[in-house]
This record gives sequence, C-alpha cells and structure tokens, in this order.
Amino acid sequence: MIRVQGLTREFQDYSGGEFRALDDVSFEVRPGEIFGLLGPNGAGKTTCLRILSTVLKPTRGMAEVAGLNVVRDPEGVRRSIGFMSNNTGIYDRMTAFEMVEYFGRLYGIPEDRLQERIDEIFDILQMNEIRDRTGGKMSTGMKQKVSIARTIVHDPPVIIFDEPTSGLDVLVARNVLEAVEVLRDQGKCIIYSTHIMSEVEKLCERIAIIHRGCILACGSRDELVSKHQQPNVEELFFDLIRQHDADQTSNKTPAAV
Repeated sequence: MIRVQGLTREFQDYSGGEFRALDDVSFEVRPGEIFGLLGPNGAGKTTCLRILSTVLKPTRGMAEVAGLNVVRDPEGVRRSIGFMSNNTGIYDRMTAFEMVEYFGRLYGIPEDRLQERIDEIFDILQMNEIRDRTGGKMSTGMKQKVSIARTIVHDPPVIIFDEPTSGLDVLVARNVLEAVEVLRDQGKCIIYSTHIMSEVEKLCERIAIIHRGCILACGSRDELVSKHQQPNVEELFFDLIRQHDADQTSNKTPAAV
C-alpha cells in the first residue's frame, strides 16, 4: 500500500552546498498495519512524510501510495491519503460538525453520503457530545478528535500520522492512540511517525529507525530487538544511533601520519 525505494531528498544549505535530508530510504507498509517511523527531531521523518503526501518531490528514488506514484499522480495520491499532525488548526467559530462537513465537501463527497459518513465517524470517535461545540470552546482533546475526523472523512485507504501526540497530556494522547488502533482494525494502511518509544511499543509491529536521513534498521519490532540483543525498542533506538554517530565520527577522523 506504501512502497518507498531509494528515496533521497537534498536541499541547498546556506553555504551554497547541499544538505541531504533523506539518503536512500526504502520500506513498505501493508494494509491493516501500523508502521512506526521512529527517529529523533531532525532525523528526516517529516521530509519523508511530506514526499509521501506530495508536498515535496524527491531528488531521487521512488514512492508509491495505494499503487499511485507520488510524482506522476499527485492528485490521485492526495485523494487516497489522510494526513494528520499535532497541529490541529481548528477554526474557532465553526462547530465540530461544520469542520468535518467542510473537509468532506472539499473532497467532493456527495451530500447524502457525506452526512452518513460524518455520523459514522462521530460514533466511532465518540464525538456526538461535541457535535455542535465551536472550536474556540473545545479542549485540546476535543480538537484532536476533530482533526482525526476531518483526516478520515473521505475514508482514505492510507493514513499518515506525523507526531500526532506531541505536546498532549497523557489522557488526550491515549485517546489518539485508541483512535489509531480502531483505524488499523478497519484495515487501513497507517504510517506513524514519532520519537515516543512507549507509543511504538503499544502500536507498531514493524518499525523503521531513521537518523540523519538514513534508515538504520527496518523490520519486525521483536525481531530487531532480538537481532541487536537489546531488551526493548528504546535501548535498540539509542544503541543504533550511538553506533551510527560513532561510525560517522571515525570516518571523518583523518588517519594518523
């Protein structure tokens, strides 16, 4: 459902040279799966997700979403995905229902089907009590639910979450994680980008650890932990990053004369 091969993205830096935000990244995400893209801030996670959502074009490599190439058919890709970040961007003067309805109309959902779809989503996310509440009177948790609802209103087969719980309190974050699990159970193909280890342990069976634009490891969470002889994902994460940084340092150190 998501296929990435040799994905590379370079930017011009301030000195006139090039900065490689992604370096030959490859992975696949299957339907009915939550795939964790795990890395520290600045690792390249958001750059990768922006390419998958057609906001950026790759310098090299290939990415397909729902069988559609992100460069050759960006409009088709956008119709096939839902994208959610931790920035809710909720309008203060619109109700929860109005906001979800507005996004549904942007996607061109027929009016009779749209109303049914909104009712379905509000039941799934337990949003009926805030149906007529305006954004300016919502708590952070309520805003996150609205953000999820508008992300999935067009029933996309692929959903991308970019740090969706960053800055949230534990109760609100738990609600978000529960909603992600419901979507997985519906057979959605989900890529979940985070640097929060407990979320990876709870949600993701397969993960890719990314650092400085490179995939350091990719595969089943349990297999990777066992292969690298680490007790959990957190220790695996820090060990791989430590090794990578040490290798980079030694490669840059000039040989003794």
